[in-house]
Amino acid sequence: MTLLVTGGAGFIGSNFVLDWLAHSAEPIVNLDKLTYAGNLQNLASLQGDARHTFVHGDIGDRELLGRLLAQHRPRAVLHFAAESHVDRSIHGPEDFIDTNVLGTFRLLEAARQYWQALEAPEKEAFRFLHVSTDEVYGSLDADAPAFTEQHRYEPNSPYSASKAASDHLVRAWHHTYGLPVLTTNCSNNYGPYHFPEKLIPLCIHNALAGKPLPIYGDGRQIRDWLYVQDHCSAIRRVLAAGRVGETYNVGGWNEKTNLEVVQTLCAILDELAPRADGQSYAQQITFVQDRPGHDRRYAIDASKLERELGWKPAETFESGIRKTVQWYLAHQDWVRGVTSGAYRQWIDLQYADANADTHTEASTSSTTKEPA
Repeated sequence: MTLLVTGGAGFIGSNFVLDWLAHSAEPIVNLDKLTYAGNLQNLASLQGDARHTFVHGDIGDRELLGRLLAQHRPRAVLHFAAESHVDRSIHGPEDFIDTNVLGTFRLLEAARQYWQALEAPEKEAFRFLHVSTDEVYGSLDADAPAFTEQHRYEPNSPYSASKAASDHLVRAWHHTYGLPVLTTNCSNNYGPYHFPEKLIPLCIHNALAGKPLPIYGDGRQIRDWLYVQDHCSAIRRVLAAGRVGETYNVGGWNEKTNLEVVQTLCAILDELAPRADGQSYAQQITFVQDRPGHDRRYAIDASKLERELGWKPAETFESGIRKTVQWYLAHQDWVRGVTSGAYRQWIDLQYADANADTHTEASTSSTTKEPA
């Protein structure tokens, strides 16, 4: 009994690997390409643990996938591997097509060939669980109902379009070939090991460094926020009991504007790591030019997952965000390790022009936009 996890050195994937091995003796084979956001330091606590086998490789490598499946004979494939940053997809969409579309296709084909050759009991038990995003549904009006699993796909960025394409491939491989798939579409995750290009870790890092906290546009963009360990527990539940061929939305029931999120971060940092001058970190909030095609609101209706599988998040936004800030304060060595070199160059590229057009520092009545 083994799981094959793709992208298990990234943010959500590494949290899942750690969470799984904290709850189960079942081994994991972890395949990750170790691009800029993949970090083996996320998994340092598993060094020497025989339950964890790390493989440095690409989901687009057919031969490697075939060898891993034949050698380890997993009962399930959990597909986390993806390019996931909207801003990066705007600047360089080809990487997103290569990984999220072509990579998913090749992984599906390898899984299908492996599954078709299994004996009946193992074939019946096998699952391919595809981890996706609420961004495939597009943008919601302020008073519109939250996304359900029946919502029409309307992706608006190269990233969300590539994830929508991967979702459609997974669905097609089930309906055409019978591959036993499960799909989860999650809202914005936050928590430990989050690469600091996304809104929450970026603002924590910049606040402590005395840098501006860059907020896109007017800051009234709304997201539903899901603590990453709640997401991991949802995936475990879907893998255990989800109906084959079904999609499950995973959300935290926490809709917040980006400005609310950053102001909350500042208030917690004011308490736990106050500035030397006694001023609030909120003074560092700075508005920057909005990104192209920025979706206004996402909201997840996770009632199907609760109704069918009995799952609901354990953390409120208030409890989860405090745990997140505490983790980053306690792991500054990890932060320093990932905020060097290429990462700094990317941040400079992304915000150089925008900061040149920057307006004022924010007050509690101002609005912002997420760089996530």
